[in-house]
Amino acid sequence: MAENSTPHSPSERVPTVVVDGVHVTYTVQGAATAGKGGRGGAASALGRVLARGRAAAGPGTRTVHAVKGVSFAAYRGEAIGLIGSNGSGKSTLLKAVAGLLPPSRGRIYTQGQPSLLGVNAALMGDLTGERNVVLGGLAMGMTREEVRDRYQEIVEFSGINEKGDFSSLPMRTYSSGMGARLRFSIAAAKSHDVLLIDEALATGDAAFRRRSQERINALRAEAGTVFLVSHSNSTIRETCDRAIWLEAGRMLMDGPAAEVIKAYERHTG
Repeated sequence: MAENSTPHSPSERVPTVVVDGVHVTYTVQGAATAGKGGRGGAASALGRVLARGRAAAGPGTRTVHAVKGVSFAAYRGEAIGLIGSNGSGKSTLLKAVAGLLPPSRGRIYTQGQPSLLGVNAALMGDLTGERNVVLGGLAMGMTREEVRDRYQEIVEFSGINEKGDFSSLPMRTYSSGMGARLRFSIAAAKSHDVLLIDEALATGDAAFRRRSQERINALRAEAGTVFLVSHSNSTIRETCDRAIWLEAGRMLMDGPAAEVIKAYERHTG
């Protein structure tokens, strides 16, 4: 397991995120509405938009209670893994912490501005990788001079040019893995109070995952807090010192990563 000791003693622990009894619910279009119009083309999409305008929760919609009464505090210097089966509420919880999904009940308090990987760095398919690095860096809060100074480092970290000059090509020509690596590289080029990462580290080879883990440790040493959602238990073990286990929207366990993962694997095995 990686050496992921926090840089603060217990008496110096500074909270960066406090989640207090949070519930998150949202409404989605159900199968009945989606099925109208054959294969779900433009006509059926327009029908769904009009239906939402007529009745926000009418026929063909359903309410999802994705997060149910979750409470915890995160501290500077921590890397926290979120684990659980598909649909357990991990990504929804990250979006709530980032301020993208308002809690229906409960409160979320944050120190500084949380950054959700791939949202602040909103990359555009028709623009080149080079142009996206500039725009993504600006969206992450860097100045143009900072982006210029770190541009080469960002591209080299992502590895997108290892098999050709992909930085000069439109992002739509990239594989999904290349796009995810570039997003992580842009986000990791700047220090964050709270960095939220959703499955980004599963897209690279072993060398990229090693670079990513080293960068996460560096971000923590700079007094940041990192949240990582991953279906890879080994990635959580190697990267995080703490883990939170969610299932069906509820928090089942919060503690040292090795202990939480062991309990989760017993449950799923």
